[in-house]
Amino acid sequence: MTTPTGTADDSAELLPIATGARTRAALRTLIRPDRGRAVLGLGVLVGATAVGLLVQPLLGRIVDIVADGRPADALTLPVVLLLVVAVVQGVTTTLGLTQVARLGETVLARLREQFIERALQLPADRLERAGAGDLTARVTGDVARVAEAVRSALPEMARSVLAIVLTLGAMALLDVRFLLAALLAVPVQALTARWYVRRAVTVYADQRVANGAQQQQLLETIGGAVTVRGHRLEEQHTEKSAARSRRAVELTMRSVHLVLGFYARLHIAEYIGLAAVLVTGFFLVRDGSVSIGTATAAALYFHSLFGPVNAALVLLDDAQSAAAGLARLVGVTDLKESAVRLPHQRTPSAAAVTVTVTVDAVSHAYGPGRTVLHEVSLTLRAGEHVALVGTSGAGKSTLARLVAGVQQPTGGTVSVAAKGEAGPSVVLVTQEVHVFTGTLAEDLRLARPDATDSDLRTALATVHALEWAEALPEGLATVVGEGGHRLDPARAQQLALARLVLADPPVAVLDEATAEAGSAGARTLERSAEAALAGRTALVVAHRLTQAVAADRIVVLEAGRVVESGTHDELRTADGPYAALWHAWSGSRAAPHL
Repeated sequence: MTTPTGTADDSAELLPIATGARTRAALRTLIRPDRGRAVLGLGVLVGATAVGLLVQPLLGRIVDIVADGRPADALTLPVVLLLVVAVVQGVTTTLGLTQVARLGETVLARLREQFIERALQLPADRLERAGAGDLTARVTGDVARVAEAVRSALPEMARSVLAIVLTLGAMALLDVRFLLAALLAVPVQALTARWYVRRAVTVYADQRVANGAQQQQLLETIGGAVTVRGHRLEEQHTEKSAARSRRAVELTMRSVHLVLGFYARLHIAEYIGLAAVLVTGFFLVRDGSVSIGTATAAALYFHSLFGPVNAALVLLDDAQSAAAGLARLVGVTDLKESAVRLPHQRTPSAAAVTVTVTVDAVSHAYGPGRTVLHEVSLTLRAGEHVALVGTSGAGKSTLARLVAGVQQPTGGTVSVAAKGEAGPSVVLVTQEVHVFTGTLAEDLRLARPDATDSDLRTALATVHALEWAEALPEGLATVVGEGGHRLDPARAQQLALARLVLADPPVAVLDEATAEAGSAGARTLERSAEAALAGRTALVVAHRLTQAVAADRIVVLEAGRVVESGTHDELRTADGPYAALWHAWSGSRAAPHL
C-alpha cells in the first residue's frame, strides 16, 4: 500500500509514496529473480571476511615471538601467512563485491523499467494534478540517490555488517571478556543510530518533496516566461522560486547538522569501547589469563571495527536518503491498475478491423470548479472522419484526449467497439510533437520496431515526406533530434504522421496536428494528414476550417457542450455557431483561432 503525500502547494496532489513495509516487499520482489547471485555474493564475502580475521591473531603471534625473545627466523611463517591472507582476501573480496554490484545494478535497472513503464501509463490529468516537478524529481534526483546507494552503499554495507559480526565472534574466541568490554560501545552506537534514523526519515522525505516543489516552480516559471513577462509577474514568480529554494536549502542544512551530530556521537562510542578493551587486556595479561599477543589481537580486532561500524552507521545516511527515494519510486510503480489507463491493444492492420467509438454522457474536470466537458455524447462510425470545431477553451483537446485514452473521464464512458481479429488501438497526434534523438529511421521505428527500410519509405511517401527525408545528409540514417539535424515544425509533424501510418491503428485522433505548419505549409501538412487518416476512423480537432470542410461530419463544441452536429453544408446554412465561424473565415480569408 502507499500513503498519501503532503503537497508542495495548496493545489498540487503529489504522486503517492510507498510505506516502509510496501517498499521492503517491493525490494524483495525485485531481488527474487536473482536470488542465486545474491547467495553467491554473500557467501564469497563471508569467506573473504573470515580469511581477513586471521590478520590480528598472526600479528599477535608476532608480538609474542618478539616478547619471548625467540630467533628472527620464527617470524617467517606468520609473515608468509599474512601475505597469503592478504592475497586471498583481496581476490575473494573483489569477487564478492562484483556479484553484489551486479545484483544491485540489475535490480536498479528493473526498478527503472517498472517506474518508466508505469509513469508513461499514468493518466495525463493525474500528472497535471501532481505537477511535472514531482515526477521530474523522482525520475532524476530519487533515481540518482538509489543508484548511488546501489553502486557504493550496498556493497560497503554488506561487507561492513559481515565484518562486524565475524569480528565480534573472533573476539569471543580469544576471551569472552574482550567481547563484553567491546559491547560497552554498543548502547551509545544504538542510541546514536536510533536518534539519527528517527530524524533522518522525516528530513530526507521532506527534502525530496521540497526539491520537487522547487523544480515544479522553476518549470512553471520558465515554461510560462512569456506570459509572466506579459503580465509583469516577474517579482511574484521570483519570490515564489526563492521561497521554495530557501525551503530546500533549509532542509539541506538540517540534514548537515544531523550528520555532524551523528559523527560526534560515534567518536564517543569508539573511545568508550577501545578504552574498555585496553583496560580489560591490561588486567588479563597481569593475571596471566592471556598473553600480550592475545591482548594485542583483541585491541586490533576492536580497532578494526572502527571502519566497518562507522561505515555501517554512516551508511545509514545514504540508506535513509535512498530509502526515501525508493519509497517515492515504488509509490509510482505500485499504483493500482485502476489508476492507470493502459493503452489500447494494437491490431495487425486497420483494414482488418471495423471500429466504432462511442462517447456516452462524458464529463471531465481538472479539479473542483474546473469542469471542462458537460455530458458530451458522440459516436464515430467505422471509417468516419469527424471534425471538432469550437473557440479556444471549448474542450476540444480534452475530448480528443479522452477518446485517445490518454485521460479518463470523471463522468460517463468512452468505449471502442471492434469487429475483427483483435482489440482496437487508438493513436493520438498533437501539435506538440517530439523528435527523439537518434537516426530518422530509429525515430520512425518507435511506432513499429520490426518495420523494414521499405516500410519506412512507404510511410514517408504516404505523408509526402519521402523527398525531403532522402535529401537529408545521410538519408534515413541522418541523426535528428537534440544535437542532430534540426527538423522544422512542419517536417516534425510529418514525421509524427508517418509514425501514425506505421502504427496502422484503426482509430486516429489528431489534436490540431497541422497547427505548427504556419500559413505557407498548412496545405501541405493538411494533405499529409488526409493521407495518414485514409481508411481509418478519425477524430480531428480542426485548427483551420478547411479541415472541417473535408470531414464527413462536424461537431461544434461551446463551453464543453455539443451545440451543433452535421455536415459542412448543413451547418453552413443553419445560421448557428458554425455558420458564424464560416462567415467570419470566408469574409476575412483568414481562419479564426479555433
